[in-house]
Amino acid sequence: MATDENDRYLRPLPVRTAMYEVEVKVPAELDRVRSRLEDGTDAEADDGIGDEDDSTALDATPAGTVVQTDTYYDAPHRTFAETDEALRIRRERHPDADTGSETRVTYKGPLVDDESKTREEAETTIGDGKTFDTILTNLGFEPAATVRKKRERYTVELAETDATESASASSTDFTITLDTVDDVGEYVEVETEVESETELEFARAGAYTVLESLGLDPDDQLRTSYLGLLLDS
Repeated sequence: MATDENDRYLRPLPVRTAMYEVEVKVPAELDRVRSRLEDGTDAEADDGIGDEDDSTALDATPAGTVVQTDTYYDAPHRTFAETDEALRIRRERHPDADTGSETRVTYKGPLVDDESKTREEAETTIGDGKTFDTILTNLGFEPAATVRKKRERYTVELAETDATESASASSTDFTITLDTVDDVGEYVEVETEVESETELEFARAGAYTVLESLGLDPDDQLRTSYLGLLLDS
């Protein structure tokens, strides 16, 4: 894949005020999902394996592959496992291009609903992850665990009428990621960001629609983070 397709994931991000990240994650066989994304077919259909699937193909756009190394921290003043918060430093690089890497620090708040993995999130680019790690550790934060994963990204625009019965003409961009997580397994995530709680219902319904179009069942979703899955493995 051309390098410039991935450049936008490695450009410095501006300081971002808190938003809501709506995310739905399910275990999946990535070869099957990849085939559906790339050509609208099921990788096992020719072998007669699995049930017939009449889900609608998505007009998804490939958006590059990255490798992420996420270091999560414990706080000195409260226990994030009890408050359902997270603080991490993410180092991201493109494995097949000389575009360098990017480092970001992210705070994730507690889950805000019982139907998806939706959180308030604040994130910004930092120039030197090692130096920021030193700052955190000197303030009493301690590295808790590191999650490593390869992510294949696709984007899709979904009109509100595709996800709800509303006649609104608005639409939302969703990111589909095919994740291979070290020591955890293979998963598909569908996510988007919204600015207010009033937008959460449509965003969640849209994420479910995208999953169903990939032949996946939203009822299979996991609300546990990759960090939680790794610690439980």
